[in-house]
Amino acid sequence: MACLLEAPLRISVLSEVTATSRHYVDRLFDPDPQKVLQGVIDMKNAVIGNNKQKANLIVLGAVPRLLYLLQQSSSSLELRTECAVVLGSLAMGTENNIKSLVDCHIIPALLQGLLCPDLIFIEACLRCLRTVFISPVTPVQLLYTDPTVIPHLMSLLSLTERTQEYITQIFSHCCKTPEHQTVLFNHGAIQNIAPLLISPSYKVNGGVLKCFSVLAYENTQVSMTLVNVLVDGELLSQVFVKMMQRDQPIEMQLTAAKCISLLTYMCRAGAIRTDDSCIVLKTLPCLVRMCSKEHLLEERVEGAETLAYLMEPDVELQRIASTPTTLVAMLADYFKYPSSVSAITDIKRVADHDLKHAHELRQAAFKLYASLGSNDEDIRKKITETENMMDRIVSGLSESSIKVRLAAVRCLHSLSRSVQQLRTSFHDHAVWKPLMKLLQNAPDEVLVMASSTLCNLLLEFSPSKEPILESGVIELLCSLTQSDSPALRVNGIWALMNMAFQADQKVKVEIVRCLGTEQLFRLLSDPDTNVLMKTLGLLRNLLSTRPHIDQIMSSHGKQIMQAVTLILEAEHSIEVKEQTLCILANIADGNTAKELIMTNDDMLQKIKYYMGHSNVKLQLAATFCISNLIWNEEDGSQERQDKLREMGFVDVLHKLTQASDPNLCDRAKTAMQQYLA
Repeated sequence: MACLLEAPLRISVLSEVTATSRHYVDRLFDPDPQKVLQGVIDMKNAVIGNNKQKANLIVLGAVPRLLYLLQQSSSSLELRTECAVVLGSLAMGTENNIKSLVDCHIIPALLQGLLCPDLIFIEACLRCLRTVFISPVTPVQLLYTDPTVIPHLMSLLSLTERTQEYITQIFSHCCKTPEHQTVLFNHGAIQNIAPLLISPSYKVNGGVLKCFSVLAYENTQVSMTLVNVLVDGELLSQVFVKMMQRDQPIEMQLTAAKCISLLTYMCRAGAIRTDDSCIVLKTLPCLVRMCSKEHLLEERVEGAETLAYLMEPDVELQRIASTPTTLVAMLADYFKYPSSVSAITDIKRVADHDLKHAHELRQAAFKLYASLGSNDEDIRKKITETENMMDRIVSGLSESSIKVRLAAVRCLHSLSRSVQQLRTSFHDHAVWKPLMKLLQNAPDEVLVMASSTLCNLLLEFSPSKEPILESGVIELLCSLTQSDSPALRVNGIWALMNMAFQADQKVKVEIVRCLGTEQLFRLLSDPDTNVLMKTLGLLRNLLSTRPHIDQIMSSHGKQIMQAVTLILEAEHSIEVKEQTLCILANIADGNTAKELIMTNDDMLQKIKYYMGHSNVKLQLAATFCISNLIWNEEDGSQERQDKLREMGFVDVLHKLTQASDPNLCDRAKTAMQQYLA
């Protein structure tokens, strides 16, 4: 009986709540304007902090009516303002609330409201717009649909502190792409927003800094403009350094992190030199301090991630940051959160909260370790010797959070650039096992980084190469070469190239079998130069040692010679053609394979052409090919020498013995000696 009574009881409660909510909506349609206004005010008070009430009112159709009242010129300004306030409160609910509001076209209605001359109404519309746009589910492109909107928002900036606060926040949340940066920049965002930095309101300061940060991120034009902007007679960088002083009031100290982020973005965009004092003496030390456990969790995460981004391309900054061993040790604490079980009664909420922070901390630590260790061998050693570091990375590869997995594999990739670590830590912890598991089923972003790491583990001197080979990796790598992503195609073929280096014939045959000649030649015509170069590298490694050369050319010689011909005839870079000529030189080293060149007069003429090329690299590679064809100690050398003499190769070689490049000169002399022996 209990089960039968439960459903009617729920329906009864729901109908009671709905009835109460219906009363609020019905009052919006009252013919008396005063009663409508009072109804909106009562609705405003009812929804504050009450998500259930907000959801009920949205379901019952309150939003279209509120928007209608907001847009009617016959509505009083007080009513229109109160409608904007209620809509803003509804927007502070769940993501579903935001979706419903956007679907009802709240954004165009509020943007239209900004044309009203009443300042209080403008502020209410801006506040509501800010709330809608900071939600991740709002399509930010809606701000850019009408080309008159951005200029109008710029014109409203000077009105009040509130308009400044709301508009800078709207811009900072709606600037997601280079196109958005360009639109805001072209409408004078920097000139209009920069003067607001001297505002007494720290909320306005914070909004300006955040806005400049998203404008400057990976944008050289914006960053170069910002670095020359004067605010109250001072350069922006000088203003930022002042804002970062530790003796500032607490509100101003909260903006320091935003200053640091902005200086970091300007530095990465090339507007500020990495050895500038504001970077070395201010930004870098501030970021290191933010990583210490005295700071809030959010600050520690932001500090580590920003520091990782700042140092990523610069070896000197990496060395400066890691000189005090405290930073590397400090990051080890990021893996120890939470340190104890909370005593709060809502265990699930606390557990979810702790897990979120734990993921953010681990992700930030892995990112910073990856950046620190990307170039310097001593720093990598320091990282791997940190307490349980390799175990933590291995665990990170199977984390539930995709962001943590990506950061962990990034860290692993950075450390995998070390020959020493490949031979020791990587081997001792068998990192190839979780890496291979990660490659089985992961998003492209993770696959790119994991396959890059695998390339390093497959280098000839890596102890992991043999067990990886035995795990059936060839098929996986061949499948990557068929990806739509150029980065994955590059990594797949790169790993196969590393695998083929000095490999035995069985491995090479398996690579060719699994990849298939059709796919191999498809890769040789890939539009991405990196893919083409690595495919040529694979072919070069496959065609090494005479028995392997002869075996592969006997099966696929015709197709390989066709591919070589196409590349040498097409418009390709010097590097591509050099690699192709080196493949020809390898073929010329085969016992039987060299006949594929000798019986192809068109190919011989191409080699002769490249021996006389203006580029020394191509001359060297082509001369090396001829040297292999005429080598005295091999069967049939006399016949080959005679044919090449008739084709004028001796004259070309004689001319090259006078070449200014010593390597080319020596190679030509060595070849000439085969004729004189």
